[in-house]
Amino acid sequence: MNSASDRIDRPPEDLTARARIRDAALAQFAERGFKGATVKSIADEAGVSPGLLQHHFGSKDELRHACDEYVLDAFSGLDKFGVTSGEITSPEFMGELFSRSPLITRYIARAMVEGSPAASAVFDTSASVSEEFFRRFWPDRFPEGSDRVRDAAAVLAAMHLSTVVLHERLSQRMDTDVLSAANSSRIALAMFDVYACVADFLESDVGHGIHDAVVKQQQDQPPTNGHDDE
Repeated sequence: MNSASDRIDRPPEDLTARARIRDAALAQFAERGFKGATVKSIADEAGVSPGLLQHHFGSKDELRHACDEYVLDAFSGLDKFGVTSGEITSPEFMGELFSRSPLITRYIARAMVEGSPAASAVFDTSASVSEEFFRRFWPDRFPEGSDRVRDAAAVLAAMHLSTVVLHERLSQRMDTDVLSAANSSRIALAMFDVYACVADFLESDVGHGIHDAVVKQQQDQPPTNGHDDE
């Protein structure tokens, strides 16, 4: 599912010099940020000279661009998360999903904080996948092109990606490294618990009351953009 020639989960000694530099850059950018990481610190982590780094990538900006491309390519096969094909119910698919390198996830977390182009691409992809999910399973509730489906998809993408951005706080609270391959499914299982409980709550009298109050509050507000999907 990953077309990249050098996967991060391969032993370092099996990687080419270019791949080692890229992996070192992913680690340095994730840990120190783009401004904090230097050509020298990346070269030192990769075990190469700064000159060899510049030979392969030219500059730190070009190296970040290569990292962005690698990260996006690594997840390209998972863009739809198996929603439309039914693959998401396959143990093999889920195993592939959870085996993704924690280093890539940490890189995305830092990119989200810094607002890099990769962060925008990851968020847009997540929101687009969410829109397709809502439209497919609830077409009457979420018509294509409506504010309602756009808003719901954007919020869902933000909710899920926030667990990546806040992985350090989650790890501290859950007493484990949630981005490690062995523990990454704990967030997903916790989400299932949360969604199941929220679904039950929304069907209760209190849940219906809160929903009705929010809808009324929205209806009492003057329109701000001329759209009304309710």
